[in-house]
Amino acid sequence: MKELKFVDVGEGITEGHIRKWLVPDGTNVKEDQAIVKVETDKAIVDVPAPIGGTVKINAQENTTVHLGDVIAYIGTPADLKNFKAPASKATLTIEKGPASGNLPRQEVAPQAMASKEVIATPSVRKMIRELNLDINNITGSGPGGRIMENDVTAIASKPRTTPETSVSPSKQMFSGEVERVKLTQIRKAIAKNMEESAKIPRAAHMDLVNANALFAALNSMKKEVEQKYSTKLTLMSFIIKAAVEALKENQRVNSSYDGAAGEVIIKKYYNIGIAVDSPDGLRVVVIKNADKKNIVDLAKDLEDLHQKALNGTISIDEMRDSTFTITNVGSLGGGYLSVPMINPPEVAILGVHLLRDAAVVDNGQIKAGKILPISLSYDHRVVDGADGVRFTNSIIKRLQDPSFLKL
Repeated sequence: MKELKFVDVGEGITEGHIRKWLVPDGTNVKEDQAIVKVETDKAIVDVPAPIGGTVKINAQENTTVHLGDVIAYIGTPADLKNFKAPASKATLTIEKGPASGNLPRQEVAPQAMASKEVIATPSVRKMIRELNLDINNITGSGPGGRIMENDVTAIASKPRTTPETSVSPSKQMFSGEVERVKLTQIRKAIAKNMEESAKIPRAAHMDLVNANALFAALNSMKKEVEQKYSTKLTLMSFIIKAAVEALKENQRVNSSYDGAAGEVIIKKYYNIGIAVDSPDGLRVVVIKNADKKNIVDLAKDLEDLHQKALNGTISIDEMRDSTFTITNVGSLGGGYLSVPMINPPEVAILGVHLLRDAAVVDNGQIKAGKILPISLSYDHRVVDGADGVRFTNSIIKRLQDPSFLKL
């Protein structure tokens, strides 16, 4: 009989959420057959059966599992007939709802956890939430590292280094009916990443692209690309190509900041992240080695990654190691200018807005044309204002004369 454990599926992930079992308990499965969907803070992954045999489910849907937890057993019917599994370590979250707004969620804690995991009773966890503390920053003094009430009060009594700007949800007052929605693993990851992004000393530069030539180039090429390569050509392929060339000329924009080491890590490769509005929330899919791809290659990658993000089949590898990110808010049909949130550990992000008709000046004459607003948010510890202007100008130069692009 084989134990199916929740293992590290990438980037040090230690917690997952059993989203859906793809087979019922007692089903006979084949080796490598996907049997359960597990949501992590990066993606929803299909976990395959390590061997063929009959499945005995150990962790039910809507439970949280930790690294090393046994989520199922696989063996012969004889193996499983009299087998009694140990108590599951999975944590079930029970929602109170519709809620009055003053009741925190309750957690049924596991009987035992790995030493790296946070151990605390529901009452202590509630206390931590009400005091607006980070449970991961509290060292437990109880047996096995369990967090005790005195550990929490000791932390709470220390002066805060930064002012608290949020109100503990349990202390908020509501004048009407509310609904508490449990954060998914992905939503938690988005929140954590945005909190890290908010710590970056950010500046922004905004400009307008005369997109007449760009729009004409797109219209002249998209039919050929669709017929010859069976893929859809959009403005984003041009923008990615222009951004890569601009990054080559302004290498500090393609870097990350290591404050502990006192270094800027300039990256000599170009992996472009693309923000995608997926049903599960914000995803940043990554086009690897974008500098080595032509317009058609970029269009194919965009279409493929976007579809995977939408249908939940995107892999962790397809969302890691971006060096610069582009967010296309114009694709949603609105937005003139914005200040996008930087995607850590990157130092800059490009916002692309709605292509619109506008009056433009051409050789002293006012004519109808196309304008594309763009904005660059950048980490001012690494990128100076002049760097931001030069980088943006480099993009504009190429988008206004896209003749350098080749199929």
